[in-house]
Amino acid sequence: MKLNTLLGLAAGKTSATALKMLGRGSTLPGKLALKFDPHILDQLAKDYEIVLVTGTNGKTLTTSLIVGILSEAFGQVLTNTSGANMITGITTTFLKTPQKNGKKIAVLEVDEASVPKICDYIQPSLFVLSNIFRDQMDRFGEIYTTYQFILDGIKKAPEATILVNGDSPIFQSVDLPNPVLSFGFDHKEEEAHLAHYNTEGILCPKCQHILRYKMITYANLGNYFCPNCSFARKPLDYRLTELVELTEKSSRFRIDDQEYSINIGGLYNIYNALAAVAVAEFYQIPAETIRAGFDKSKAVFGRQETFNIGDKECTLVLIKNPVGATQALEMIQLAPGPFTMSFLLNANYADGIDTSWIWDAEFERIQNMDIPQVFTGGVRHAEISRRIRVAGYPANQMTELDQLKDLVEAIQQQEAPRAYILATYTAMLEMRELLANQHLVSKEMK
Repeated sequence: MKLNTLLGLAAGKTSATALKMLGRGSTLPGKLALKFDPHILDQLAKDYEIVLVTGTNGKTLTTSLIVGILSEAFGQVLTNTSGANMITGITTTFLKTPQKNGKKIAVLEVDEASVPKICDYIQPSLFVLSNIFRDQMDRFGEIYTTYQFILDGIKKAPEATILVNGDSPIFQSVDLPNPVLSFGFDHKEEEAHLAHYNTEGILCPKCQHILRYKMITYANLGNYFCPNCSFARKPLDYRLTELVELTEKSSRFRIDDQEYSINIGGLYNIYNALAAVAVAEFYQIPAETIRAGFDKSKAVFGRQETFNIGDKECTLVLIKNPVGATQALEMIQLAPGPFTMSFLLNANYADGIDTSWIWDAEFERIQNMDIPQVFTGGVRHAEISRRIRVAGYPANQMTELDQLKDLVEAIQQQEAPRAYILATYTAMLEMRELLANQHLVSKEMK
C-alpha cells in the first residue's frame, strides 16, 4: 500500500474516532483522507458489493429501507446514514465503519451530480434510480441535464444492473447497454388523460408529443404512453398491485402478491418501499425477511422525523423542490387537525440559490387543513411568507421569525397539540442541530 494511502487512512480513522468520542457527525475524516490520497476510495471500497441509490427525491429513505432489509438477510451493511452523499461523505462512511467478515455490502446514497466522480473509484453492482424532478436549477439545470450526470456514471460500470422507476418516462428516454429492470405502480387503470398542466417531463422523448396516462400516481409518474408513436411504459418487473391503507404516519400495500407495511406516511414514500422490495427480490430475499426489515422502518434524518417540544408532537419534513413539497402537503392533509405549520426557507448552495420553485409547489393545499397558526423562518422567510399569503392563508394568523430558536419557543406556547415543520435542506440541518443541542433528537441518524 502506498505511503500516501496509509497516511490518509491514519488521518481519516483518527479523526473519525475523535469525532465519535465527541458525539459529532462530520465529513472531516473523508476530507482529510482525500487530501493525502485522492484515490483512497479505491482501497476502501475494493471488497464491497455496492448498491448505489440516486435520484431527486427519496434517496435517503430508499437507502434506509434497503439497508433494513439487507441487514436482516446478510448482517451488517455499510451505508452513509445521514445523507452525506458526496465523495467526502462516502469516504467518511467507509473510514468510520468497522470491517466485517463474510459478505461485504454497501448501500450508498449518492448525489446525482456526484455519480460520475464516485464511479471513478467504485464499481456498483446495482444502480437504483428513484426519479428525476426539477431541483436546484442553478446547480443541476433541467431534468435531462441531471439524468446525463447519472448516465455518465453508469457508463463507468458497464456490467452493473440498472433498477429504474418504470413509471418515470425519463428513464426510458435512453437505451442502455446494461441489464435494466423496472419497478412501478400497477394498481389501477383509468381512462387516458393528460398530466397536470404544470408538470415537467411529459414530452415523448422519441417524437416530442405530449404524453398521455392510463394512470398517474403524482407529477409525471404513472402508466404513460405517446398517442403519436409507439413510446410507452414497458412491462414492469416489480409491481405494486394494491394500495391497502394510507395514513400520515404509515402505509400498507401489496407488491408482487405480498402485503407489506412501512411506518412512514405518504404515497411518495411507497415508491421508496417499492424500490427497496425490488432490490430485495433482485437478491432473492424472501418476503418474510423483507417484512422484518420494514418492521424496523422509521422516518429518517428530517424526513418525517418526529419528536416532542414540550407536550407538542412535532414532525420535521424536508422539502426542496415543487414535487417534493406538494407531496409532503398531500401527506399532511391525511393528518387530523388542528396543527400548526412552519415553513423554513434557506437559499444556500446545498438548498439551491434559486427559490422561485416555491411558486410551483401547491401550497394552496393548506386552505383545506385545520391550521390555526403558520410560522415562517429561514434566510428567505419574507419570500415564503409572501408565498403562503398568496396561497390564501390569512396574514393575521402568520408570524415571521428571525431565528430558529424563536420557533421552538413558539411551538412550546401554541395551543394546537401538533406541529409540522417543513424545511429546506440547510434549514432542516440547522433545526436539527438546535433540537439536538436540547436533546430532543439525536445528532446523527442511527
